[in-house]
Amino acid sequence: MPENLKIATINVNGVRAAYRKGLADWVIAESPDIIALQEVRAETTDLEEIFVGIAKEQNDGTTWHILHDNASAKGRAGVAVVSKMKAVASRTELGPKSFDSAGRWLEVDFKFKSKTLTVISTYVHSGEVDSPKQVEKYKFLDAMTKRMAEIKKIDGLCVVVGDLNVGHTELDIKNWKGNLKNAGFLPEERAYFDTWMHKQGWVDLGRQAHPETPGAYTWWSFRGQAFDTDTGWRIDYQIATPKLAKLASNYKVHRAASYDTRFTDHSPVVVEYAI
Repeated sequence: MPENLKIATINVNGVRAAYRKGLADWVIAESPDIIALQEVRAETTDLEEIFVGIAKEQNDGTTWHILHDNASAKGRAGVAVVSKMKAVASRTELGPKSFDSAGRWLEVDFKFKSKTLTVISTYVHSGEVDSPKQVEKYKFLDAMTKRMAEIKKIDGLCVVVGDLNVGHTELDIKNWKGNLKNAGFLPEERAYFDTWMHKQGWVDLGRQAHPETPGAYTWWSFRGQAFDTDTGWRIDYQIATPKLAKLASNYKVHRAASYDTRFTDHSPVVVEYAI
């Protein structure tokens, strides 16, 4: 095992398209140990084919192990955890049985000697003000908040990563004034983050690394020149329990060098952990 465990989270916006646009090059260059994916929008067989191909290009003996939860609606959502080491357990249940969280919440446990590390890949609904989409978003955030409280009580090593589709504070959106009434920056949505961080005690590793710095943004609209002008949103997170946060270092948003070299409209967020 490496001295530091490198964990990456990436909303790939369709893993097959991301692979065609350069995902493999990024994985080979950065060599994360665990990769959490969101918006996979493909079958498990597609993921297996892609990461077998990446392993062949790496040519260093790496075998990628894949856990994947499909969305109920084909071609939508989908979360995965891809790792160099085998997991010892995984779970996808979130909230009551009547609540559909398929393709949006995947808990994976890894064992390191006497320590258990839990990595959760999650994809929160984008939402839309005054619509059923926003209702579903709040249902998911409610279930997520309850589950995070349960995990926090265990007081172990856990990190929730993924596209949470909310900018927590004014530092997290370039044009925050223009988005005060839009999904993704509503006071009601941001209040969930206040609960996680201030009441439950989770640690936003992006803010731990850069307490007062705007950004670093992780998503930019494909419209206009949002990427070129860095008019972005920080909506991709790594949120850790305090015990794990103490072991975290080298938080980095891997922003592409230019608009045309992006393999997704999000940037990978990478953190190293001294497990």
